Amino acid sequence: MHFAAVAYVEESVEEPLRYYKNITSNTLILLEAMKKHNVKKLIYSSTCATYGEPDKMPITEETPQKPINPYGKAKKMSEDIIKDHAKTTDLAATILRYFNVIGSDPKGILGEAPPPEFRQHGRISSACFDAALKITPGLKVKGTDYKTKDGTCIRDYIHVTDLVDAHVKALEKLRSSGVSIYNVGTGEGKSVKEFVDACKAATGVNIPVTYLGRRPGDYAEVWSDPTKIKVELNWSATYLDLKETLAMAWKWQQAHPKGYQSAAL
Repeated sequence: MHFAAVAYVEESVEEPLRYYKNITSNTLILLEAMKKHNVKKLIYSSTCATYGEPDKMPITEETPQKPINPYGKAKKMSEDIIKDHAKTTDLAATILRYFNVIGSDPKGILGEAPPPEFRQHGRISSACFDAALKITPGLKVKGTDYKTKDGTCIRDYIHVTDLVDAHVKALEKLRSSGVSIYNVGTGEGKSVKEFVDACKAATGVNIPVTYLGRRPGDYAEVWSDPTKIKVELNWSATYLDLKETLAMAWKWQQAHPKGYQSAAL
């Protein structure tokens, strides 16, 4: 399973060469190593960012891929390399296009703890928790003039545990050769404002919010149609309540205010 990649949209706009090297070049190196050592099975972590900003929702696996930022472009290039390589070999690969991953292990063992240098590019859940813990003075929401129901971006938030289960199902049903592609999402879109309200409810903290201009490389609306993965892999998301998902993650954050440094390992 190939998970490794830098994955921050705004940073990819600022440092495109880093993203093409880290994602695309390193995937090529991995495939060369797999071929050399006769490794024929691959589960690849891709992203809904490869779709860009489609004309219609929800997004299916047949939606044209038109990425608008270097992160999505680098991932699409990697997908294309995998597909081309599979045409001339007996590689068996499954590409999973993640939507927006959030949450923590329900048992409280694992959670999200980005290093300090990545906080400025961090995901909205980490940013909300940092504000709730007063690590930062408040939450900055970028973009309020999108053509959505409340002006903020709409995303499909998938619980990390559901994502893990999707990988297990993909491995169990990996074909003998060829490439399979699946969206991994809930099939529901939530706005950033709705996310912030859910985070306030989950933490019990009235998080200060500052609204700013759009984030470079962002898109208004993306949410999935997970029909294909449900039919072919018998997988569907089980954590659909945003407040409940964030409450699990908040519990971990409170127990680990300094990330894994504060954990008793």
